[in-house]
Formats: sequence, C-alpha cells, structure tokens
Amino acid sequence: MQGRILQADVERRGLVLDPRTKLLLLITMATFVLGGAGSRQMSFLPYALSLLPVILLLSARAYKAALIAAAVYILAESAFRLAGPLLSGPVYFILLGTRGILTRSLPSLMMGAYVVSTTTVSEFTAAMLRLHLSEIIIIPLSVMFRFFPTVADEFSSINAAMKMRGIALGGRHAGKIVEYRMVPLMTCSVKIGEELSAAALTRGLGGNVRRTNVCEIGFHVQDTIFAALCLLPYGALALSAAGLW
Repeated sequence: MQGRILQADVERRGLVLDPRTKLLLLITMATFVLGGAGSRQMSFLPYALSLLPVILLLSARAYKAALIAAAVYILAESAFRLAGPLLSGPVYFILLGTRGILTRSLPSLMMGAYVVSTTTVSEFTAAMLRLHLSEIIIIPLSVMFRFFPTVADEFSSINAAMKMRGIALGGRHAGKIVEYRMVPLMTCSVKIGEELSAAALTRGLGGNVRRTNVCEIGFHVQDTIFAALCLLPYGALALSAAGLW
C-alpha cells in the first residue's frame, strides 16, 4: 500500500478477501461502531470490532497507518477514562466529543481505507454484478470507488508543488493557501470526475451486453471467518431486541 495514496495494490493486500466480504465488514463497522447500534450488554462490541481494521491493515503491510490509528484510538480512549472523571463543564464535553468522534469514526475510516486500497475496480464491479445490482447503482459506485483515491493523489501532488514555492502554513505565502491549493483541487476534481465517468463507460458499463471480468473473485476460508465475525453482532442484536439477552 505504498506509493500513491489509497491506490489499490493487489501485490500488498495481505489477506485476499472477496469484495462482498469487505462490504459486509464496512457495513458492520458503520452500524455498530460509527452508528452505535446495540444495547448496554453489547457495549464491548465497538472495542472488539475496532481491532478488525488494524489487523487487516497490518496484514496489508500498512504498518504506519495501522499503528498511528491504534495509537490515536488508545490515546483518545485513555484520556477520557483517566481525565474524564476529574473534569466538568465545557472542558468535559469537549473531551467527550473528541473521544466520541475519534473512537467512532476512525475505525470506520480505516476500514474504508483498507477496502479502497486493496480492491480493484474490476473486482468491485464483478462483486456488484454477482449481487445482481442494477448498473444505475454500479456505475456511480465504480466512479466514486476511484474518485477519492485519485483526488487524494492529486492533492498530494499539489501540496508538494506549493511547498516548493513556499505556499504553506508558516511559509512566506501562507495567505495564498486557499487560492493556490483549493482552487486547483476543485478544478482537478471536476476533471477527474468526467474522466472517470468516461472510463467507466469505456470499460463496458451501461452497455446492452453483460460485461465480463478477467479477475477472479469468490469466497474462501478467510471470507467465512470474517463473515461469521460480522454476523455475530447482528445475532446478538437480534437476541437483545427479543429480550433473550
């Protein structure tokens, strides 16, 4: 996962998971970690599920991203646990809000980064076709699947060029950051969106003939394990809603 930001690298993605398994992982993270679904008896679930993106990023050799995310998560949670009982008023609510934002959104963001950086557009499209989704949904998702990584890569290039010209925070021309960074980024974003849309149509999406794929996807042992881990929280939620747990 080195090189371009969030660009899919099939040679360094660690565990080979089916895109549908990754989608289930992402939905599960969004439901129970970001969304906070579950009762008080399931309060341990967000902490357990937050380990999954760290493990997957480590398997994909994204050591720096995994360690930074884990450190930020532990720091935010520890700061609230240790300093929270000693604080009150606005300071307490600021700490509570910071901890909530970091511990809820960071794991989901890391899982999203893992999915995008380890899945090619062809694999994603093939998985969506296997799910029998309409191309009205597949085409925009395929475009968006590569839009954010491409924009992030373009933004990195713009930052590098502007730093050479001293346009940065603390530089000689700090006041020109918006004009010389954001305006080119907005222009590039529009152009990138148009080019990706054209590329999606060139690949055969939206045609009358069913599109074929060279890539091979399918469920393996690791997919079964991670799918089972994802289904456990939903089973616990169903038991809790039925009053059985």
